[in-house]
Amino acid sequence: MQEYVLVTAAIALFVVEAWAFIDAISRRPQEFEAAGKQTKTMWMVILGVALAAHMLIWHPIHLLNMVGAVASIVYLVDVRPAIRSLTRR
Repeated sequence: MQEYVLVTAAIALFVVEAWAFIDAISRRPQEFEAAGKQTKTMWMVILGVALAAHMLIWHPIHLLNMVGAVASIVYLVDVRPAIRSLTRR
């Protein structure tokens, strides 16, 4: 049973990290600056390392995966809405 929970958590975190990375790729660098957030390059490095670490270490409770998940969630709930609010006009 614990095995299934860990696998489900690993897949869910991978999806969140991939979604954040793909969304960051699709944004222009000027949008990050206009929203007052870190640069696109910075977010690409953070999210890329998080995604790569998750692909290499498929255990959701590993420190790198937890840090990557937090970074991805911060991107999705803070940076992404700020950028989208500027581009909806």
